[in-house]
Amino acid sequence: MKDLDFARDKALAKDFLSNFADACGEAKYINILQEVANRKLRSLQIELEDLFNYKDLDEDFLRRVTENTRRYIGIFADAIDELMPEPTEAFPDDDHDILMTQRSEEGTENVDGTDPQQKMPPEIKRFYEVYIRASSKERPFTIREVKASYIGQLVRVSGIVTRCSDVKPLMQVAVYTCEDCGFEIYQEVTARVFMPLFECPSTRCRTNRTKGNLILQLRASKFLKFQEAKIQELAEHVPKGHIPRTMTVHFRGELTRKVAPGDVVELSGIFLPIPYTGFRAMRAGLVADTYLEAMSVTHFKKKYEEYELKGDEEEQIARLAEDGDIYNKLARSLAPEIFGHEDVKKALLLLLVGAPHRKLKDGMKIRGDLHICLMGDPGVAKSQLLKHIINVAPRGVYTTGRGSSGVGLTAAVQKDPVTNEMVLEGGALVLADMGICAIDEFDKMDELDRTAIHEVMEQQTVSIAKAGITTSLNARTALLAAANPAWGRYDMRRTPAENINLPPALLSRFDLLWLILDRADMDSDLEMARHVVYVHQNKESPALGFTPLEPSILRAYISAARRISPCVPKELEEYIASAYSGIRQEEAKTNTPHSYTTVRTLLSILRISAVWLGRVRVYHAISGMLLPGFLDSSCALARLRFSETVAQSDVDEALRLMQMSKFSLYSDDRQKSGLDAISDIYSILRDEAARSNRMDLSYAHALNWISRKGYSEAQLKECLEEYAALNVWQIHPNTFDIRFIDA
Repeated sequence: MKDLDFARDKALAKDFLSNFADACGEAKYINILQEVANRKLRSLQIELEDLFNYKDLDEDFLRRVTENTRRYIGIFADAIDELMPEPTEAFPDDDHDILMTQRSEEGTENVDGTDPQQKMPPEIKRFYEVYIRASSKERPFTIREVKASYIGQLVRVSGIVTRCSDVKPLMQVAVYTCEDCGFEIYQEVTARVFMPLFECPSTRCRTNRTKGNLILQLRASKFLKFQEAKIQELAEHVPKGHIPRTMTVHFRGELTRKVAPGDVVELSGIFLPIPYTGFRAMRAGLVADTYLEAMSVTHFKKKYEEYELKGDEEEQIARLAEDGDIYNKLARSLAPEIFGHEDVKKALLLLLVGAPHRKLKDGMKIRGDLHICLMGDPGVAKSQLLKHIINVAPRGVYTTGRGSSGVGLTAAVQKDPVTNEMVLEGGALVLADMGICAIDEFDKMDELDRTAIHEVMEQQTVSIAKAGITTSLNARTALLAAANPAWGRYDMRRTPAENINLPPALLSRFDLLWLILDRADMDSDLEMARHVVYVHQNKESPALGFTPLEPSILRAYISAARRISPCVPKELEEYIASAYSGIRQEEAKTNTPHSYTTVRTLLSILRISAVWLGRVRVYHAISGMLLPGFLDSSCALARLRFSETVAQSDVDEALRLMQMSKFSLYSDDRQKSGLDAISDIYSILRDEAARSNRMDLSYAHALNWISRKGYSEAQLKECLEEYAALNVWQIHPNTFDIRFIDA
């Protein structure tokens, strides 16, 4: 191996930084250096792909940078020191600038040229950090693929963040002042631990034979932000019969606070060894631990609030927003491989969009997240829907009921391995903050563990009082649960309350409880079987009549919709109040109600359609819990249309979804009562006319009422024609409005 000429490599680095031009022909790194000089940036990231594309660099230089990255970061930093331009904009001086000015003025007086420790190290002069980012063209390594042969090299790994420490200051340069000679002594710190200096090493103190006492000057020393995290292998990367491996990652400077537990990330960094310290070193002997010193962080899925729409994405979303059928297209783009469940997918779409959180003047908070429970027979694709929603959502946590404990869902108190302090470790609901938490096999959970969810679902916090820690953690998450009925399958001989087998306090917190029953039907079974066979043969869904939207486009559209905060106009107040009152009256008439209707239902409807709760007078007037779900549904629908106000159609759709969630039960009730669809529609319209004490009924109003019961417009028209022929009512030839004939 030939000797390395670092001076020549430094000249190559200077040439690259000075002359590299981007696609627009501008000097990329010189422009970045000017931003750094003006204190607008605190870090400079050198792309390995730029080094590869630069015509004047050979492959050997690129290989040396990749295999000895830590040394070459120092070489690039030295080159940047020489190239750093003068600032072109004024900026306020901070403590670092004032200290550096004072040191440069006093440098000639207090420097003993023979003592290397009195020379100011370059690190203390720098007000920026240098990172080298790995190329993104190749596939990232899994954690178990990073072997000992990669030590010292730049590697790129992917995984999920499982733990993050607090950000702490890490000493980079320690500065001492001698009490006797007054000299300033510098000590570079390159490891996690260091031995402080106690005796002054200057020539004056040695000549006078005095052991000058050194005082550590914390204000004059240089500290870096430091954070330690653990990443774990993704489930799809773990071989059969193995458990996921973990890796320690160190973040420094501007890379801190970039990740949170639960984030799926791709990291590039330097793979380095770290010796054990203390008693662990005695046991470990020559064995060293390893860690990754992060150079860049890339999130697989951005948060909604961090989504920045590019030019082509904005155009695509604008086109989608103008599409009259966007609601159906977005819903059908969710899990297109799963047959049917159109209304379930619409509800899950509204779960992703959510409603805005409301904070009243007195500090009271009302949640905007929707909670949905899918309860149904085995084999109706509940778990697949849950998995797909977690993949689409930017932040999602999937867990199962039997594999989750109360502390696993909320928070646990553990000892921090770095500081040995008692710290709170967030559970699944805390990790899913501002996201979605999917709990499968919800009915298999222990009752004691399930009660931990009550506070999260309504107050959206996790209150902890254990091990001397009393606090409240945010858990602003939308809950998506899947469960089986009490006896595995829904038993029609028992009441809905016996089948569902969940306490009313928990049921009322769900905005939508969707009952999915597996009923034998010749036509639908044939259609579903053909769909399943096609998916298995072609590994894609059959043609939907349009191209399903990619998850990335779905996320972009939803992020744009979530920026809108719709309100309920005053003219809709009475309509919503009367609709809620009607549901309560209808439930009171039946001996075995299919749902548990409370004030929370009204809030659910407003959440689904869109609402400003301060204007809804019924919120305080009616006791119960079903109102909230009413309101949330409307909000999400208005957001999908990019509308600032809720329309009556949004409220009607929210009511329809709530009715359709129990549609399979209603259809069985109709079979028992012997009513066909046409007769049932006539009964609905007759009862509505009698309730309002009117002989005239508008077609739009009639369609709204029968759609809530799960009937189609074609069935309504058939009913109108049949009973008009019997001279029961008259139909307007143009508007199809109904006028009852008084017998």
